[in-house]
Amino acid sequence: MIEVRNVSKVFGAKPERALAMRRDGASKDEVLAATGCVIGVDDLSLTVSQGEIFVVMGLSGSGKSTLVRHLNRLIDPTSGQVLVAGEDILGYGRRALREFRRHSVSMVFQSFGLLPHRTVLENVAYGLQVRGESRQQCAERAAHWVQVVGLQGYERSWPHQLSGGMRQRVGLARALAADTPVILMDEAFSALDPLIRADMQDQLLALQQNLRKTIVFITHDLDEAIRLGNRIAILRDGRLIQVGAPADILHHPADDYVNRFVQRRVATY
Repeated sequence: MIEVRNVSKVFGAKPERALAMRRDGASKDEVLAATGCVIGVDDLSLTVSQGEIFVVMGLSGSGKSTLVRHLNRLIDPTSGQVLVAGEDILGYGRRALREFRRHSVSMVFQSFGLLPHRTVLENVAYGLQVRGESRQQCAERAAHWVQVVGLQGYERSWPHQLSGGMRQRVGLARALAADTPVILMDEAFSALDPLIRADMQDQLLALQQNLRKTIVFITHDLDEAIRLGNRIAILRDGRLIQVGAPADILHHPADDYVNRFVQRRVATY
């Protein structure tokens, strides 16, 4: 469903020089000192299969959030290709990109991303309204997904009246109502209390059994990655260090960096 081919992203005024230095073996710190550029993603390639939950994890600054924003072109790469369903989305013009975002990919943000001047029902229906569906269809689909995520009775509530967990459910319902084949979830549960976070993980897994969406889930939490992921990719300094099933990551770490991530979990998995 998704293929990332040799993607690099450089933030700064001299991206070509930064990439040339990196290709010649300079470290990220050396590139920063010489050019003032920060390498967010570093010659990264991976594939995501249709219908899987693909978890991308790493420490702060590893490039995971930068990477996921390439998949809907909130960020464009400095070099490389991004293919979704076989199409290179970097070749899309403004109109094609708008249609792609409306029909093919939706996103759930860490900060909820709700519109404060819209009710729960209006927030959930927003993506449908933007792509021009009828008022009745918007209302019916939004009401359905509000019920599915357990927010019935709160349809006319405002975001500021909801708890963090409830607001995250609204964000999830909005993504599901759009019915896109791909859902991007950037640290979607990390702001929640542990018990609420576990409930949201349970709900996502239960929904996925029926929906079989292609989900790219960003997290820095190994427990969450193991619980949710069909496969896990571990990033460090913008580079892909290892990708595999949870058991492979836990029992066959690729290097010392991955081993430090997983050693506390091996005994209990």
